[in-house]
Amino acid sequence: MKNFPGDALFSLNGKGKNVKSDASGNGVMRSVLITGATGGIGAELAHHYATPGRTLILWGRNTLRLTQIATECCARGAVVHTRQIDLCDGAAALTAFEEDDAAHNMDCVVLGAGLSDIQSLEDRTEDPRKVLQLGLVNYATPVTLATAAARSMVERGHGHIALIGSVAGFYEMPFSASYCSSKSGLAFFAKSAAPAWRQYGVKLTLIVPGFVDTPMSQRLEGPRPFLVSAKKAARVIARAIAQGRREYVFPWPFRVLRVVERLLPQRLREHILLRLAVGQTDS
Repeated sequence: MKNFPGDALFSLNGKGKNVKSDASGNGVMRSVLITGATGGIGAELAHHYATPGRTLILWGRNTLRLTQIATECCARGAVVHTRQIDLCDGAAALTAFEEDDAAHNMDCVVLGAGLSDIQSLEDRTEDPRKVLQLGLVNYATPVTLATAAARSMVERGHGHIALIGSVAGFYEMPFSASYCSSKSGLAFFAKSAAPAWRQYGVKLTLIVPGFVDTPMSQRLEGPRPFLVSAKKAARVIARAIAQGRREYVFPWPFRVLRVVERLLPQRLREHILLRLAVGQTDS
């Protein structure tokens, strides 16, 4: 990998030995890639997985934040490689993944990078450029990277991939159609790919969080029911991966709501969703 600011290697322990771990169930987790590592959940996942002997590959857009997180993870004993990257460029992301995977033989890939956007009350449609960005970052690029990871893991006979979706993917919210559909598409992909890859020793977990207290959700204007901290979300996600779950929705009230909303007639669903008042700040 190249020198910073493009890519960087951090190692405070000077050893960089790879050791086995039972963190992914009956597999190994010596090398872990986390995209969106500069975000709230991604950073906490990096801290969670930072243990002696483990190699972390952290991708993010914010160079300074990436350096800070890498330093913190090294202090916990991990060897850390970073890559500053924009997932809107799917082809570049795929090339970067192939380089990093060839160098580190990744045991676990957590695809957590994502964007959100809400149509303003003054606008009649969403911004087409933002729709394109959401489609690339939330669906096209993670699906591409997941497939690339699966291809390598199938050859090695083991591996675990986690996709971070959203409960928004369950609902056809009129003011956030592109975000909801991107997360819904991600969920459908996961359900389709999981059984295909599992027969070759590759596990796929779809994580479906509700409201998590991160900078992304802090932009929302309105209630955030059942809010959980980013640190708790990271623990829950890591546990779901370790247990080999195919899908995990949290916190639990959203699992209950999922059952209830399936019983509602479509017209009533649309009536309720059209009357939700949700906005966001620009920052």
